[in-house]
Amino acid sequence: MKLHNATVLITGANRGIGLAFAREALARGARKVYAAARDPSKITLPGVVPVRLDVTKPDEVAALAAELKDVDVLINNAGIADFGGFLAEGSVASARKHFETNVFGPIMLSQAFAPALAANGGGAVLNVLSIASWINRPLLGVYGASKSAAWAFTNGLRHELRGQGTQVLGLHMGFVDTDLTTGVEAPKSRPEDIVRVAFDALEAGAEEVLGDEMTRQVKASLGSPQAAYLAAV
Repeated sequence: MKLHNATVLITGANRGIGLAFAREALARGARKVYAAARDPSKITLPGVVPVRLDVTKPDEVAALAAELKDVDVLINNAGIADFGGFLAEGSVASARKHFETNVFGPIMLSQAFAPALAANGGGAVLNVLSIASWINRPLLGVYGASKSAAWAFTNGLRHELRGQGTQVLGLHMGFVDTDLTTGVEAPKSRPEDIVRVAFDALEAGAEEVLGDEMTRQVKASLGSPQAAYLAAV
């Protein structure tokens, strides 16, 4: 799926990785970039079309899909990441909140925009996942569970949309230097670098892309007795 002359919808485009996606889509010659956020007044990037969207609200998702019939690339980027494991106080409420945004949001967006993608020749869906799809630690335990579910959804969606010619790409990466990771002491990638790798993979027709070296190492370990998700640290 080429970005040149494409019409792209990016959720959570007001900051972080979403903002980097919007910048790079414009740089690659996208015809139109819809930048979605709960508060579109916070979207100030020149050249994009700000749109209002809370991915947890079915009525807003449906209304946007009814309005934006020209989308041929959907980037499910909006997400939340709170700290805490499964035994922490409030973990059930936290899990519900994470799944509403990180799982049910992309499911609703994909359902709503699949007809437009088909009508526009197939297009593509890019789901922003995580290294936490495969490893889980108490620091981000509940978040990791939501990203594991989002990975499973991505893999299922890929097969459901093959018949209409829609490319489905899952993007995995470790920590990225955004406000969501402020205070986390760990190596971090630049948003611009992750987005560049993701769009290169999208344009190459890939179905999965590993955004950094740590993610590549973790994915390579999954089939071994020393799988990264079993390690104590």
